[in-house]
Amino acid sequence: MTQVTTGESQPAAVPHVIVIGAGFAGLNAVKALGQGKFRVSLIDRNLYSTFQPLLYQVATGGLNPGDVSYAIGGYTRKHGARYCRGTVTSIDTAARHITLDDDRSMAYDYLILATGVSASHFGIKGADKYTYGLYTRRDAVTLRDRFFADVEGLSEGSADSELAITMVGGGATGVELAGTIAELRDTMLRETFPDVNSSRIHVRIVEMQSDLLGPFDKKLRDYTRDQMIKRGVDVQLDTAIAEVGPDRVILKDGRHLHSDITVWTAGVAAPPEAKQWGLPQGHAGRIETGPDLRVKGQDRIFAVGDIGLVTDNPTPQLSQPAIQMGRFAAEQIKRIEAGQPTETFHYHDKGQAATIGRKSAVIELAHGPDLTGTLAWLGWLGLHFFYLIGGRNRVSAIINLAWRYVSWGHGGTVIVGDEPSLAAQPEPAAYRPGAERGSPSRVISNRAGGLPQPGGEPGAATAQPAGQPAVQPAGQPSAGSLPQHGNQAAGAQAGPSATS
Repeated sequence: MTQVTTGESQPAAVPHVIVIGAGFAGLNAVKALGQGKFRVSLIDRNLYSTFQPLLYQVATGGLNPGDVSYAIGGYTRKHGARYCRGTVTSIDTAARHITLDDDRSMAYDYLILATGVSASHFGIKGADKYTYGLYTRRDAVTLRDRFFADVEGLSEGSADSELAITMVGGGATGVELAGTIAELRDTMLRETFPDVNSSRIHVRIVEMQSDLLGPFDKKLRDYTRDQMIKRGVDVQLDTAIAEVGPDRVILKDGRHLHSDITVWTAGVAAPPEAKQWGLPQGHAGRIETGPDLRVKGQDRIFAVGDIGLVTDNPTPQLSQPAIQMGRFAAEQIKRIEAGQPTETFHYHDKGQAATIGRKSAVIELAHGPDLTGTLAWLGWLGLHFFYLIGGRNRVSAIINLAWRYVSWGHGGTVIVGDEPSLAAQPEPAAYRPGAERGSPSRVISNRAGGLPQPGGEPGAATAQPAGQPAVQPAGQPSAGSLPQHGNQAAGAQAGPSATS
C-alpha cells in the first residue's frame, strides 16, 4: 500500500521530478530542487530516513534507533515536496513512468535514482544465510538484540562457555563496530554482566587486503591496526573467506574459526531489482552514467550516490560524494529546463574519517594534516552531529553518547530493547542446524528449553538460523521471531526505493 504525504499544491504544468531513495543523495536532491519550481515526489519504502554512519552505535547500545531516524514526510513537506511510500518495481523509460509494488503508476519528467546499495556476498557459500548486515535501522536493532542476548547467555551458562564475534571486512564499518564491541567487552559490560570475564568474548576482524581502512594513508592504516590490536581485537589481514557456517567461518587456507555472530561489512552491490530497470549496469550492478550524472542513453534519468557509477571518473561510495551528486543532479535539471547545457560533475574531496573507539579515530584531510587520537575522535563526533538530520535527533544523540563516554566503565551505558520472551530468545549459534560438535558456545544455556544439551545432535530441536522463520507444528508458537538480516543486508534499503 502506498502512502502519500503532499506538500504545497502546484500547477500540473510544472515539471514533475521523482526522486527514488531517501538517503544522503535523495534528500539533498529534494532540498536543492527548492520550492515551487518543480513538482517533486520522493519515494522510499520506509517512513524514515536512516543516518547510516551511526548505526554501529545503535548496534552496540549507545544510541536509540530513533536517534538516527528522521521522518521523511516532515522533510518533504518542509521543502515543498511530497512523500510516497512504496517500492519501485519497474521503469518505463519510453513512456516516462514508474510502477510501484502496489501496481500504481507515476509519470515523471525527470527521474533521480538514489536508491543506495545492498550487501554483496561475492557468491561465498553461507554468507547470505548466516551473516548480519549493518545498513539499516532494522539491521542495527537485530544485531544489538542478538549480541546482548548472547552475552546474557554467557552469564547464565557454564563458566567455560565463549562468544566469538567476527567482522568480515576491514573498512570503516568493520573497524568501528569491532572497536566498539571490544570496548564494551573490556569496560562497560563488566558492570552489567559482572560474572562474564572479558576473556570469554572474542572479537575478530577479517580482511582480505594487507591493511585495514584501505583508502586511507599508510600511516593512518598502521595506526588503526595498532589501535585495534591494543583493544584486544584479533586482526586477520591477507585472509580470505571461503565459506560461512552457522557457528564458524571457513578460510581459504583451510582454517575454521569459531564465530557465533558474523557481521558482513565486506562489500556492496546494486539491489537485485536494478536488473529489471533496463538501464546499463557496470561494476557490482551500479547504474552507469555520463559525466553529467545522466544515465547512459537517457536524457531525463540521473543516477546519484552509491547506485550511480560515473564510468570515466568513479567516485568513492561515501556520504560526501552522495550529498554532492544529489545537489548536482538537481542543478542539472534546472539547467535543462532553462535551455542550458549540462555540466560535468567534479567531486570536491574534503577528506575522510573513521572512528576506532573512545578517544581514537583517524581523519585524512584533502588539504590539511592527518589527525589521529582524541582530536580526530572529537572531530569525527562533531562532523556526524552536524550532518545528523533533526534538532531532536542531534540533542538526543549528544546526550546519549556523552553519557556513554562520560560514565565510561560505571554502568548504565548501554541501550537495549525490551526483554525478549523466552520463546523468542535468539538461540546460540552452535544450536543451529549444521553447527559443529564441541563448539565453545554449546554450553550456553537456553532458557526457552527444547534445545539439545551439549553433545546433542545439532538441528534436533526447532531452533532455526537467526533471521530465518522457524517451522512449527500447527497451533504452536514460533520459537524465533527475528527479522531477516542476511541476504538483503541493507534491509529496508535493499529495494529500489531504499535509501543510499
